[in-house]
Amino acid sequence: MARVWRFGEDVNTDQIVPGRFAPYVTSEAELRKYPFIEARPEFASSVVPGDIIVAGRNFGCGSSREYAPQALKLVGIGAIIAPSFARIFFRNGLNLGIPLFEADLQWLPDGAEVELNPEQAVLRFEDRSVQLPHPPAWMQAVWSAGGIVPYFREHGRFPGEAAQ
Repeated sequence: MARVWRFGEDVNTDQIVPGRFAPYVTSEAELRKYPFIEARPEFASSVVPGDIIVAGRNFGCGSSREYAPQALKLVGIGAIIAPSFARIFFRNGLNLGIPLFEADLQWLPDGAEVELNPEQAVLRFEDRSVQLPHPPAWMQAVWSAGGIVPYFREHGRFPGEAAQ
């Protein structure tokens, strides 16, 4: 089971990790301490691997700082579900292997216990099963590998690229 962490619309990368906590100011090792440090100070110390974020539209807007989704990966976020994502955040999240689903589940209460199967794109809450948009196979392969770099190291090519 995973816990739902609810956030609103237009959550920007500075809310995820404020610039003063960037790894080049603090350190890469400390990055896991800072996700949502101002918006939800309890987040970093209470989130457990596999928990999911459910947010409103335009999640990850703002700057292109890769350390914002990196901080979420470091604390073990299992997936992020929002009606829409800022394009650069979506790409950074994919590159890092974070499952991202475009769906509106804002009806889920904060703290709800859910079960998410990213491979089947199914979320279970109480007696309900919600079918999420099924990601393409190449995207699932990147998630399974842990990101685009691990995928490339394992396969020697990018997803969809013809084997040599």
